[in-house]
Amino acid sequence: MSLTDNNSTMQLDTIDIRILKILQTKSSLTTKELAARVNLSPTPVFERVKKLERHGYIKNYVAVLDAEKLNKELMVFCNITLKEHTRDIGNQFVKDILALPEVVECYNISGDYDFFLKILVHNMKDYQNFVLDRLGSIQNIGSAHSTFVMGEIKNSYAIPIDEY
Repeated sequence: MSLTDNNSTMQLDTIDIRILKILQTKSSLTTKELAARVNLSPTPVFERVKKLERHGYIKNYVAVLDAEKLNKELMVFCNITLKEHTRDIGNQFVKDILALPEVVECYNISGDYDFFLKILVHNMKDYQNFVLDRLGSIQNIGSAHSTFVMGEIKNSYAIPIDEY
């Protein structure tokens, strides 16, 4: 596997792959702990992690929070269709969506809809207010179709990484 970045290519070896797999599940490990898991000393592991970051394999480190404990108990998937399709209208829609903290994910998709949103709110009343006051104020939305999550079966942020 390789990545081209500014005319340079980085080849991932089995240790790089192992580092990426481990960090996807536990990014809070110290360099020393990570080094022990891949059977290397801390300095080369630190250098490998920094190189993976520079080349864009590691984009960010985050804490995954419990939405329910933070009173965001209702997860909604909302499919959006725009009335018109121009670059300016699409760009304005994206700008408007980025300003809504309730929208935690947004994808531009193909098919019957233009955008797919993942929305987290406290309850159905909050979602109703969100649709009427916030989403409804965005210009050029033709339709919004909501699907409410009854139970989460699998939620993983890990990307499957092939071994060599």
